[in-house]
Amino acid sequence: MATSTMLTSVALISFDGVGMIWIVFVSVTIYYVGKMAWLALFSPLASYPGPPLRAWTKIPAIYTTISGHDPEIFTALHRKYGPVVRIAPKELSFASGSPAFQDIYGSRRPGQPKPFKPRNWYGKSSNGADSLITADDATHHRQRKILSNSFSDKALKEQEPLLKRWAQKMAIKLRSRATDGAEVDLLKIYNCTAFDMMGDLTFAEDLNMLEEGEYSSWVKAIFSGVKFGTFFRVALGYSTWTQKALEYWLQNSKFARRMEAEHWNYCKERVDRRLKKTPDRPDIWSKVLEMSQGTEALSLNEHHSNASLFMVAGTETIATALSGTTYHLLQNPGVLAKVTAEIRSAFRSVDDFHFEDLARQKYLMAVLHEGLRMYPPLPILVPREVPSSGMKIDDHWVPGGTVVGVHHYATYRSETHFRHADEFRPERWLGDPAFASDHLDTLEVFSVGPRNCLGQNLAWHEMRLLLATVLLNFDLELCEENDNWIEQRVFTLWEKKPLMCKLVPADA
Repeated sequence: MATSTMLTSVALISFDGVGMIWIVFVSVTIYYVGKMAWLALFSPLASYPGPPLRAWTKIPAIYTTISGHDPEIFTALHRKYGPVVRIAPKELSFASGSPAFQDIYGSRRPGQPKPFKPRNWYGKSSNGADSLITADDATHHRQRKILSNSFSDKALKEQEPLLKRWAQKMAIKLRSRATDGAEVDLLKIYNCTAFDMMGDLTFAEDLNMLEEGEYSSWVKAIFSGVKFGTFFRVALGYSTWTQKALEYWLQNSKFARRMEAEHWNYCKERVDRRLKKTPDRPDIWSKVLEMSQGTEALSLNEHHSNASLFMVAGTETIATALSGTTYHLLQNPGVLAKVTAEIRSAFRSVDDFHFEDLARQKYLMAVLHEGLRMYPPLPILVPREVPSSGMKIDDHWVPGGTVVGVHHYATYRSETHFRHADEFRPERWLGDPAFASDHLDTLEVFSVGPRNCLGQNLAWHEMRLLLATVLLNFDLELCEENDNWIEQRVFTLWEKKPLMCKLVPADA
């Protein structure tokens, strides 16, 4: 009898344990399915158009990012559903142009609701100190006030001899390859030049990349890190559980720490060397040190974090813009001939190049604008989160907690904004009546508002100078294997392929 009672008790305990597990499982399932159903069908975002599955789950958005097909997928979504698309249960993508740019990223009057940066998308620097890109508003304002002097028109004019010297070195390197009859990877040349320029401006050091003609292990680590960071952000944003798991892995993974440390230590060591010396010419840090006084000064950790930012934001993006523009020129021989003629009629050598004169070359400027439209260096949606009060974005009410952004590529390929949007037509920037309906103010590759790109003036000088140097000195031909060069995947930035060209010296 006692044995029977004991067996019955064990069975009941076992049943109760299993039963409780099932009750918890079913309850949690009902809760999450109910929450998903409410978000998909009854929340304020239910009125926004988009694929039904994206209203229920983040999985399609995750696939879009990790597949590398973000630009074409978003462009197709906007062409089907319109200027505002629901891309995930609590996310909206805008392709409505200038008003959306201003409302999401632009300046706001005191008291107006203001979208903020989602922390899990931007992260922090290795030393925990914020750079311009990750800082809160107050820290950003203080840092930008100090750093902006290095990128003023006056300061950049002082850098003209340095930048021209690198343009000359690039021309010499290309000429040696062209003379040998070898095919040249222009992407690699643009990248090496951009990194050497920024190294000289930031650290007062030659990084020797153009001389060696190869990417250093540090630069390869940057490229790999950007792709890795794309996958990492997707996992961080999926759920609280994945966020906790990844944070634990980052803290304990030798691979992750080594990957991060290579770029960080490279920049940190060079900043430390730069701060200990006085260069014989001004550089970015000359103005920074002049402005860094008292409580407003940058801390040493902030010097490190911003130098790390400059060496990514001020290099790869320049090479991207130049390689994309060059590719489109080579695919449009008439445009290439016209811009080449403009440069060669105005200048005889790189010594003749001056920033103001290059900026006055109207067709060169039109070509670069069109290159940026067709192949924006950052083609994705850069997210912001709507504050809890909610707000209007381009006359659309958006509830608090929604992640929003303007998708650059989809916006620039919209026929609403640009006639013949998939064609490379520089004339649209020169007042051609055929493009009178174009919304040219929609092109905002450097963003808008208080957090727009600090280095955009420098970027324009570099793009004009380096492209003009190539066009002045060489006749170009795209190698056949690169006809489909533009077919690339995107992991935050374009995953670019070698841009192989044949170069003939113009004076040959």
